[in-house]
Amino acid sequence: MRNLAGQATKLSRTMHDVRYDATNDEVLVTNPFAQALLTFRGGADGNEAPIRIIQGPATKLAGVDRLDVDPVHDEIFVPNRDSVLVFPRTGNGNVAPLREIMGSNTGLRNASALSVDPLHNLVAVGLNKTGRVVTQAADGSMTARSSGQNGALIVFNRTDDGNVKPRNLVRGPDSGIIRITQMAVYAPRKLMIATQPGEISDMEPEGAFVGIWSLDDDGDIPPLWKIGAGPTTTMRKPRGIVLDPKNKELIVADMRLNAVLTFYFPDMF
Repeated sequence: MRNLAGQATKLSRTMHDVRYDATNDEVLVTNPFAQALLTFRGGADGNEAPIRIIQGPATKLAGVDRLDVDPVHDEIFVPNRDSVLVFPRTGNGNVAPLREIMGSNTGLRNASALSVDPLHNLVAVGLNKTGRVVTQAADGSMTARSSGQNGALIVFNRTDDGNVKPRNLVRGPDSGIIRITQMAVYAPRKLMIATQPGEISDMEPEGAFVGIWSLDDDGDIPPLWKIGAGPTTTMRKPRGIVLDPKNKELIVADMRLNAVLTFYFPDMF
């Protein structure tokens, strides 16, 4: 067992995404407070410094919550609110993006998650619900609730750059998507898997689920498969997702239970 912690690591108390690059034996972590991407060697332990840090004004990083790594093409992808930034995997310091998907044609608003399919040269992006309204009750307590347009799943070509139109988009009541918090892609079957935890202010929101769509889906499309929150699954508010193809399992982090749940899902694999 290893424990990576300490001042030298430059990790913050909040790390919304951790990705392991098995090809290069590296661990990539976001630091949203420092607006930085940290890369550690795979065997990092203790108060160990990152081997690379992408940070600075040239990066254009503004919302460093999540990321994905493409070891096939040596690139790092970051959802950056109204854009998607692509960096060289070996970039270090105040590095400018290689490409930037951004503009009115892209449909990117409040981009919150993504996952790369290097096999089919696609990148799937999850959108959060736009806007938040804060109300104060008579007892002085404050309640925040999201408003505006619901989230979506948008698919671009991996090499897209600039103000490009998406390849396809999944959004609408049949999709069940309110907001997306984390994603994974299973490239062999061209599938995108996303956590849909419902309204941000609800402790146990109605309609929370993990959904699986095709990367070719377009329009108001319901998931091909869905793992719903409730007493049968014990899931309450799914946030993170990791795939284990070898054992045909989906691993889900539940932010309400403070637990990690593992589901056997051979149909998907």
